Amino acid sequence: MSFSDKIVWITGASSGIGKSLAIELSHQNAKIILSSRKKEDLELVKKACKNYANVKIIPLDLEDYYNLQPMVDEAISAFGRIDILVNNGGISQRSFAKDTQISVDKRLMDINYLGTVGLSKAILPHFIKNNNGQFVVTTSIVGKIGTPLRSSYAASKHALHGFFDSLRAEHYKNNISVTLVCPGFVHTNISKNALTGNGSPQKKMDSATANGIEPKRFAKLMAKAIRKKKEEVYIAGAKEKLGVYTKRLFPKILSIMIRKLSVT
Repeated sequence: MSFSDKIVWITGASSGIGKSLAIELSHQNAKIILSSRKKEDLELVKKACKNYANVKIIPLDLEDYYNLQPMVDEAISAFGRIDILVNNGGISQRSFAKDTQISVDKRLMDINYLGTVGLSKAILPHFIKNNNGQFVVTTSIVGKIGTPLRSSYAASKHALHGFFDSLRAEHYKNNISVTLVCPGFVHTNISKNALTGNGSPQKKMDSATANGIEPKRFAKLMAKAIRKKKEEVYIAGAKEKLGVYTKRLFPKILSIMIRKLSVT
């Protein structure tokens, strides 16, 4: 599959992975629709894209998941169809479960899970009608492995795997594919914006995130996985990938390893 003339809708496109993916795909001649809550930041991303006349902006709030259908209709009308929906929008968390207010758990699920599911369900009839479509979902290595300080975040990402694995099986005959992209540490502001136990942002970058994969490199690897229609891909460092396979083959050993992680 080539991205030339493909129409790709990216959520969480105002920064980080979403921004870098938009720029990368624009250089591969895709037509792009950018979405997030921050219209001003989306305008800057649009200007950074190649041939920004082929880039449209549709602000949306995933937390308002009951009211996403008008945005889907607008996205479809922008270029006449959608080929690929990249569900990249979301928020992270940094707090112990015992210190995390239930309102924070709910907000993580509302944005990361229900917002993504709501948008995907709204566009699904369009994919079925066209007998073609691809859902790309930015989950996380933490969507495979629960680690300290990320209980709510891990839960929301695990939930995405369950939903989209089922959706893939249900709509295989409709030529609809699902690509689950599991990042490890990526050098973005995700940890700065992560919610603490009372719902306020952490406002500082984790050292592991600061030393993570650069978004530009990540976007090239993600684009390759999308183009090949991979079902699940881990774009992460060696230790994070090792954790996934250890969980699969030696879960008790991984539990011991996770307990020894630094949480300061």
